Amino acid sequence: MAHPTQLGFQDAASPVMEELLHFHDHALMIVLLISTLVLYIITAMVSTKLTNKYILDSQEIEIVWTILPAVILVLIALPSLRILYLMDEINDPHLTIKAMGHQWYWSYEYTDYENLGFDSYMVPTQDLAPGQFRLLETDHRMIIPMESPVRVLVSAEDVLHSWAVPSLGVKMDAVPGRLNQTAFIASRPGVFYGQCSEICGANHSFMPIVVEAVPLEHFENWSSLMLEDA
Repeated sequence: MAHPTQLGFQDAASPVMEELLHFHDHALMIVLLISTLVLYIITAMVSTKLTNKYILDSQEIEIVWTILPAVILVLIALPSLRILYLMDEINDPHLTIKAMGHQWYWSYEYTDYENLGFDSYMVPTQDLAPGQFRLLETDHRMIIPMESPVRVLVSAEDVLHSWAVPSLGVKMDAVPGRLNQTAFIASRPGVFYGQCSEICGANHSFMPIVVEAVPLEHFENWSSLMLEDA
């Protein structure tokens, strides 16, 4: 959960998000080194009146400043491509959930069960219980088992939406008439918040996403209760 004055990312709650955080640190360190080198060169050029004739026309320096950027780009591209393929990898999901975007709420359907689905609306500010977050809490949370691969099929019924949960490293566009899919594994129990990340109309800011990861036994008890109530 993000907090006021936070500068970095939210704590990772999935293996993919941990990889994304590591890649962010890796790329940021490269940017920092490049910025430091450029700042030093600018300072040296401005502050000295001396001129080196070998720098003004040097084949060796031109070779270095051509090859070095290419090497740096490779060092950034390889881990980036690795994570890109990891995010696309969906191997034998234990649970499939269909998330449908509407104006302006989400509906969830657990497709592995015969009749398990519900709509998820934002809780109005006046109805919030103590400890709940304004504009982020929903009346029905998406419950998932922790440490289990979960596939989410994302689509929309009216306009473009985007199903995003930063802690899980998940963001997938919901396009009317098209079924997109993403997958994640919640590595620890907890409640993870997200919001629609595609401007979808007047109440775009009021369709939050709440994912609650629980132990498998608790998930089975919850699903049994939901099926009994259906």
